[in-house]
Amino acid sequence: MIPELGHLALVLALCLALVQAILPVYGFVRSRPDYLGVAAPAAVGQFVMLGLSFCALAYAFYTNDFSVAYVAENSNTQLPWFYRIAAVWGAHEGSLLLWMMLLSTWSVAVAFASRSLPRDVSSCVLAVMGSISSGFLIFTLFTSNPFARVFPAPAQGRDLNPLLQDPGMVFHPPMLYMGYVGFCVAFAFAITALITGRVDSAWTRWTRPWTLAAWMFLTTGITLGSWWAYNELGWGGWWFWDPVENASFMPWLVGTALIHSLAVTEKRGIFKSWTVLLAITAFSLCLLGTFLVRSGVLISVHAFVTNPTRGIYILSFFGVVVGSSLVLYAVRAPRFEAGTEPVEVLSREGLLLLNNIFLVVAAAAVLIGTLYPILAAGLGLGRISVGPPYFDKVFVPLTAPLVVLVGMASVMAWKRTRPQTLRSRLWLPLLLAVIVGVLLPWLTLGTWGVAAVAGCVLGSWAILSALEDVVRRVRGSRLMLSRQIMGQTLAHVGVGVFVIGVSLVSAFGGERDVRMAPGQSVVFAGYNFVFHGVRKQKGPNYTAQIGEFTVAHNGHVISQLHPAKRHYVESDALMTESGIDDGVFRDLYLSLGEPLADKAWSVRIYYRPFVRWIWAGGFLAALGGLLALSDKRYWRRQKVRRSAVVRASTRTVDA
Repeated sequence: MIPELGHLALVLALCLALVQAILPVYGFVRSRPDYLGVAAPAAVGQFVMLGLSFCALAYAFYTNDFSVAYVAENSNTQLPWFYRIAAVWGAHEGSLLLWMMLLSTWSVAVAFASRSLPRDVSSCVLAVMGSISSGFLIFTLFTSNPFARVFPAPAQGRDLNPLLQDPGMVFHPPMLYMGYVGFCVAFAFAITALITGRVDSAWTRWTRPWTLAAWMFLTTGITLGSWWAYNELGWGGWWFWDPVENASFMPWLVGTALIHSLAVTEKRGIFKSWTVLLAITAFSLCLLGTFLVRSGVLISVHAFVTNPTRGIYILSFFGVVVGSSLVLYAVRAPRFEAGTEPVEVLSREGLLLLNNIFLVVAAAAVLIGTLYPILAAGLGLGRISVGPPYFDKVFVPLTAPLVVLVGMASVMAWKRTRPQTLRSRLWLPLLLAVIVGVLLPWLTLGTWGVAAVAGCVLGSWAILSALEDVVRRVRGSRLMLSRQIMGQTLAHVGVGVFVIGVSLVSAFGGERDVRMAPGQSVVFAGYNFVFHGVRKQKGPNYTAQIGEFTVAHNGHVISQLHPAKRHYVESDALMTESGIDDGVFRDLYLSLGEPLADKAWSVRIYYRPFVRWIWAGGFLAALGGLLALSDKRYWRRQKVRRSAVVRASTRTVDA
């Protein structure tokens, strides 16, 4: 009966979500504090019910309850227990349940952490989140029930997708979904601001930590996804501009713009309507990504194969949420910018505005490249492929000025910066960036090129300008830097490390396809690869052929690599497992191809310099977000005159 209890918990979660969505709105309109107070308990109850439902599904996987259709489709008795737990979110129904459980987690966090907010504000925020949760719970119960039974129950289930049987998949989806769903909080605060007519420094202080937390989780999730693809797919790459990869990247770009715009709104009280629009856009792109992944309109290694009915529902829900939000924005937003003073170009807010423009244009370029093939196919124009060449030509030119702005904004003052001050602060970081950019590839790789040097100069510029800002702040002062400043610096350093990694792996990375028989050797990128043969191995739910390779450099053996071909019995799938010798400045990467005559194999060898710097940069940026999020000023209780706020909000609604 545990699956039935899980299903009942889903139904009760929907009831509580509807209560959370409807009653606080009624209380706000009618100025009824008793109805406003329902929002937080309803959010807690919904969280408990969804937690019970999720645990029931996890228990069904752990105990191999193949009478549950979703379990039978995505697990079997040979699957290790930790992959059985990860299989809970390995396909459409379970991942949607995880999505909703994480949304309820954010709702509970808002309910408990926002006790210092006026009750009408916190209740409206929770009501918006309850509305989103209601829509997805209806979708789940009527089209994607994870507890549907199958009779008679099969004796053995099918296997989890072999691509997902990797440690990265245990952590990547939850982190990614936490970021996706987290932007719902910023969206809810934006809708509340439009309803109440209140966008001020207090609003930005309430919104900013939630946006920062969502951005941090999304950054971590994207970085883990890149690391997973590099290790698991056997293609030696870290980003392919896959449509589903783009679906997570677009809200990250807009979310980054939102974080910087919130900083300007809090400090100067400007860009209010723009900030609200960015909050709406970031979550709208998250919903769009949900549609792309679950509608079946695209083919991707990341996508869930679903029926058209589900896609129609998600598209309709997307249209209602986004359409109503934009209509509300069009009606209410113009009043926010009344009396705004002009912005100087040579100021921190001026450069942050340029930063926002580049980020939004970059997100628009990715959106066009992602949706154009779908629209072309829908209009009968044939199947058109938009791949890496388009994105490299369109996106890369936007990143160079963006990185320049990252470095300049760090040393800018608010309102206006004199050119003489700017020169005095930037000449040393710029000089050192040029020196490091020229020497780094030459000293570590023994070569250099124009594109590589340019990328290293840009990355070094972002790092050194961020450090210059820190040195200038602490020079001659015994005051400790705030965690927000330290987090900002660490995030910008992460951007610089990422840019250096991308530049060098793109400029100097190489690959080679060879035929190798036992005893043969190949020299590539200065390393000698010797093939000793293949041995067989039996895993818990697969059989494998494992290659034995020795890697030598300058006559010394430096590594033993063991790439493999795995055959998963239940799903009859053949997967490639790479063999990697990793290092700070380079990776050596082997991938087995197909067996050939005379015990020979086709082998692909990759040389990937500085590829680890890409993930190091992503994790440094996420760590910077975490450090900034821990700043005490975000969590200090604010003294708010609630009665005055309620009266002001009531007057706004009446008007």
